[in-house]
Amino acid sequence: MNPIQAARAAGQQVWLDNLSRSLIQSGELARHIEAGVAGVTTNPAIFHKAIAEGPDYRPALDAMNGETLGAEQRYERLVIEDVQRACDAIRPVFDASKGDAGYVSLEVSPALADDEAGTVAAARRLRDAVARDNLLVKIPATAAGVRAIETLTGEGLSINVTLMFSLNHVDAVAGAYQRGLERLAASGGDVRRVRSVASVFLSRWDSLIDKQLEALGTPDALALRGKAGVALARQAYQRYLARFHGAGFAALAAQGARPQSMLWASTGTKNPAYSDLMYVEPLIGPETVNTLPDATLAAFMDHGTVTPASIAADVDASATHIAALAALGLDMNALGEGLQTDGLAQFAVAFGKLLELTA
Repeated sequence: MNPIQAARAAGQQVWLDNLSRSLIQSGELARHIEAGVAGVTTNPAIFHKAIAEGPDYRPALDAMNGETLGAEQRYERLVIEDVQRACDAIRPVFDASKGDAGYVSLEVSPALADDEAGTVAAARRLRDAVARDNLLVKIPATAAGVRAIETLTGEGLSINVTLMFSLNHVDAVAGAYQRGLERLAASGGDVRRVRSVASVFLSRWDSLIDKQLEALGTPDALALRGKAGVALARQAYQRYLARFHGAGFAALAAQGARPQSMLWASTGTKNPAYSDLMYVEPLIGPETVNTLPDATLAAFMDHGTVTPASIAADVDASATHIAALAALGLDMNALGEGLQTDGLAQFAVAFGKLLELTA
């Protein structure tokens, strides 16, 4: 049993945070799936890299030259084909798990982050264009995005909520998902067909917090470095358990509704002084997902160790750690808003570069 399979046996799905035409055509994606990878996530930065660095898209772009299409339409035609092919490749996982695993994510335009109506319309359009049951439409956890998530969940769409950075984001997103399911159930819809994951970004936390702790420079501050991301994830998982395994979700669970799984994102270690699996090995747990970039997935396969329910270890210590940061003036909910804004800006830049490539 390899580490991906061992994580699955412990209740966690390992997904790949990458997609490209060459990944599909070379058979590499199929090999990942055979090894146990149970899903695929994408974002504008991933597709920009794929289209910019690979020759695989040139024939398709050239074939569109005779059509009257805008840059975004050309981009969507390219990536929708990739997402469809990935959905088909991983469909056996979806079927075998009865819709619990085997998904591919496609993100709405970052330009819609503060546009509730635009997000709803784009999500519907992408769902219809991809036309695969195992698609997750990615929507950011902005205020407008959260409102859109409730509406779309109420219509039966399956969603990957992205760019979550704080426990406030966790609570807001979980509440929107639950209210959406309640609306769907009240309208006679089938809540069993809805799947959702809530993506908490981790490595950016330690990049930000470590700099601030080093600026403070005290021994107490320096001792807190490199622990913020894992502490946040462990506290987020406790919020998940309280909501989705508590009395408030029981009526929906009785109808077959699925909890909204916590997904650990931004899991590639940015500081070479830290373990390359610092956002993987400590965060194994039932009903969780970890999406790994190529290098982290390779490291996990090479030397990863799976400890079942490691996510539940040192829960009190993770709360104490967050409290210690707050005592130094580092409020993770407030800082999380800034990280989300920065993340949206980075995706917007990548999306803009994408449109330049496909114009």
